[in-house]
Amino acid sequence: MKIELVFITYNRLDYTRLSLASVLSDPTEQFMLTIWDNASTDGTVEYLKNNVSDSRIKDIILSKENIGQTAAVNKVWGKSNAELLGKLDNDCLVTPGWTRALSKAQHDIDNLGVVACWPFFSHDFSYQKAMHKIQKFGDHRILRHPWTCGTGLLIKNETYRKCGPIENRATTQYWLKVARAGYVNGFYFPLILQEHMDDPMSKYCRSNNEISFAQARKVTFGMQSGNYHDWAGRFDWRKEILRNLLEDPYDVQYYAGWRAKWRRLQKKIRQRENNGKAVWKKHRNE
Repeated sequence: MKIELVFITYNRLDYTRLSLASVLSDPTEQFMLTIWDNASTDGTVEYLKNNVSDSRIKDIILSKENIGQTAAVNKVWGKSNAELLGKLDNDCLVTPGWTRALSKAQHDIDNLGVVACWPFFSHDFSYQKAMHKIQKFGDHRILRHPWTCGTGLLIKNETYRKCGPIENRATTQYWLKVARAGYVNGFYFPLILQEHMDDPMSKYCRSNNEISFAQARKVTFGMQSGNYHDWAGRFDWRKEILRNLLEDPYDVQYYAGWRAKWRRLQKKIRQRENNGKAVWKKHRNE
């Protein structure tokens, strides 16, 4: 199936070099690649102009303003006539050949929505915890979950057309929309790994202390979205996402309506309790 990928960059040239190299590392992997830069100011533009060359690169778009990831994706996907559409971020290292397995699954499973690579490490995965979510579809198995990560993924162009453009800055709500429309979302199994270089457990992570964490706020979506506010909170958020992916139901209704509101309320209460404990501990030590 014809594949078109969009690779989004915004500063962090060191990440871009590594990430793009992983995308292009297998010369037998067939796809069209559009690189979209969101007005980088750190030498990324010059690098893309002068140092990037591959026959699979369809276009390099140098935006004059930072329009955000999902807006860039909509612009590229909206004009594509490829059967499969994919998204890549410049802070992830994909496994060579990843598109072959995911595209085969898309070809064979009619109601497969978004299928993605696993955005954590292999040692983060627990089969015992996740086995209730792993389902067989013909020759393929999918670790079902109504939302996946926002990179290293494929979705049918037909599905994207039916569900409409991505409306929010984060893809999570869009994947939930796809799941509510009756599609199967999830991670291909056996897992195909992609390393998130912004993961605090990655050896490439740049924001590995409080100072560098503060410097990364402008370019790291998790910080901007309010998912975490400090170095410790980042580890807590990672732990919670893993727990959710492995243990929580794949039924999309679990993440909608009063159930979702109740869990958000509980989460706020826990956060306030933890913040109160942290303040008390700080004053006690002082």
